Amino acid sequence: FEKVYNGVVGKARAGGPAKYKIFQWAAGVAREYAKVSQDNFRRTGTASVPFGLEAKHKVADALVYKKLREAFGGRLRACVSGSVALAPEIGFFFAGAGIPILEGYGLTESSAASFLNPGEAFRTGTVGKPLPGTEVRIADDGEILLRGPGIMEGYHGLPDQTAEVLEADGWFHTGDIGELSPDGYLRITDRKKDLFKTSGGKYVAPTEIEGQFKALCPFTSNVMVIGADRNFCTALIALDEPAIQAWAAENGLAGKSYEEVISAPATVEMIEGHVTQLNQGLQRWQTIKKFRLLPRDLDVEHGELTPSLKLKRPVVEKEYTHLIEEMYAGAREA
Repeated sequence: FEKVYNGVVGKARAGGPAKYKIFQWAAGVAREYAKVSQDNFRRTGTASVPFGLEAKHKVADALVYKKLREAFGGRLRACVSGSVALAPEIGFFFAGAGIPILEGYGLTESSAASFLNPGEAFRTGTVGKPLPGTEVRIADDGEILLRGPGIMEGYHGLPDQTAEVLEADGWFHTGDIGELSPDGYLRITDRKKDLFKTSGGKYVAPTEIEGQFKALCPFTSNVMVIGADRNFCTALIALDEPAIQAWAAENGLAGKSYEEVISAPATVEMIEGHVTQLNQGLQRWQTIKKFRLLPRDLDVEHGELTPSLKLKRPVVEKEYTHLIEEMYAGAREA
């Protein structure tokens, strides 16, 4: 969905300034429409919106959303997304454009899906409510615990590993951190093992920051926030090659290779603008002080992503140790 969004943005940009401006306006309307309608449905059971917003939405639908839905086949009722968290702002865009994305959640140990957003009552940014028979609670440290008939009896032939995650009364420790709304909607905030503490003692949830950046910068394919035991956060950013090459062609870099494009000062300056925009919405200790653009995208073939496209952080850190050390060179540890 992120790559589809990046492609839509790139196509709108390639259509010229007027077309791109219309798209940006329509994208803003879609997000506002989705947020207001979902909030009203939560409070009243009716996905109503003010008349003015409804009117703008109809115009935007004729200009942008209808074409997008046609690209999905024209008869799509909803999509289901899992594996990794979808950036909420991208989810709101699709929802407002008439392509609801129903996020779900589960693990191999829970026999796949344990949560799924329910039809009309879906809430972007959550993985929905537990499926029938599934119990959930949040531990004191924020970890999501599950219990029910779908939970495994244990890892085959591995009693010690089983004891680490499965309590005697059946509660399974998922390793994910989350929040549960009063009416049972679950929001995943990060992987427990991915949370890190800066040298100043502040906890940072990298996945949430990475998702925000993907929503802000349509040229991003993958991003990894770093900062464990450091006195500030940095990021490694891999760009979506088709998207950035389309931008390059419009900004004096036509015919350049991907490596040449990401090394160009204009590209670095453009990405820096998106990083600055990201930082404006973060706490001081979360802000990205430095970043480096990677020479290629992260992928499964190089072992940097799992088959379900989750980041293998230790692998990426080892592969690009030189870039990380470069960003922290001379930094005073707090």
